[in-house]
Amino acid sequence: MASNYYETLKVSPNASQAEIKQAYRRLVKLFHPDTNQQTADREQIIHINAAYEVLGDAQSRLNYDQKLRDKSQKSQSDRQQRTAAAQQRYKAARRTGRDIDDQIEAWLHLVYQPVNRLVSGILDSLEDQIDQLAADPFDDELLEEFQDYLNTCRNDLKQAQISFRSLPNPPSLARAAAHLYYSLNRIADGLDELEFFPLNYDEHYLHTGHEMFRIATRLHREAQESIDIYV
Repeated sequence: MASNYYETLKVSPNASQAEIKQAYRRLVKLFHPDTNQQTADREQIIHINAAYEVLGDAQSRLNYDQKLRDKSQKSQSDRQQRTAAAQQRYKAARRTGRDIDDQIEAWLHLVYQPVNRLVSGILDSLEDQIDQLAADPFDDELLEEFQDYLNTCRNDLKQAQISFRSLPNPPSLARAAAHLYYSLNRIADGLDELEFFPLNYDEHYLHTGHEMFRIATRLHREAQESIDIYV
């Protein structure tokens, strides 16, 4: 489910009111049972209407944007506080050498778990996206949805990279960290390839991007296997 109304309508937070209205009409047409039985989804229509009720009005949109900014700032502040506290615990454990387990627990909680969740989401979703695009690779709506998917993956990858760099890995987890690092790199390479397809419709980029994701999946699985003995 989309995390905010802009994602529900598949528009940028910088979209104009006209673009928001156009996106709303397109989605209603796509999911409404009276216009499209194949993709009809009444629950989705409810979410779309709720989003447009807020974003379609300029004043209510301004109020909503402020709430999003406040929420983002609080989330970032909470994240920074948790990271700082974990870093302090990590440094203290390293200085004294008394509790290696604390280092491992901190890295697993603050690095591996969020990175693993984001990477799994990216890798597990590609097949469905390519299958949807295969219905008509030249359809503008499908290409737009594919581009939105790539943008979401790029944002998730950025968050995964930030989390990965937030703490140094304990020596005992060096192998898992290395596999995770190279998996992130292959995902980045794959997204670079996939983003070329909507520009020139050359299926070579789809195949190469898919292969990069396959390699990333193998590396991610090897990282998970190295972690299993600690969880």
